[in-house]
Amino acid sequence: MDALKLDATDRRILRALHRNARLTNAELAEQVGLSPSPCWTRVRRLEQAGVIRGYVAILDQAQLGLPDTVIIEVMMERHDEESLRRFEQAVTDMPEVIEAWLVTGEYDYVIKAAVGGTAGYERLLREKLYRLPGVRHTRTSFTLRSLKQSWTPAP
Repeated sequence: MDALKLDATDRRILRALHRNARLTNAELAEQVGLSPSPCWTRVRRLEQAGVIRGYVAILDQAQLGLPDTVIIEVMMERHDEESLRRFEQAVTDMPEVIEAWLVTGEYDYVIKAAVGGTAGYERLLREKLYRLPGVRHTRTSFTLRSLKQSWTPAP
């Protein structure tokens, strides 16, 4: 699928919404130098084209009792479609998992998870990940602090 051609005004709209998705249409229009009606039309076009996929509330994981972030690399024993599908579905269903990727290299998957300290990490590992069939080996790093956190690249 071809990417939608974005002009400078589209990019201003996207940058403004990237900073604050709760702007009213009138506030957004004022920030990007449009009147409300053409601004609304452009936002709808960006939504319908899939450039804007949704709007979310970003929760503070520390306030949820999960102050630590771990990066877990997972090596699988088998690489058949059924084993990978089952693993991927199980990881997708884990509420602690923030992001997960199938990757190239020595390990098969990289998982970013929110945990409540070492005890929370141990529970995630022993009670969930190690119980999944096909997991051969894991390697984990605890993050010390976030240097940058963004959910999409800025346009």
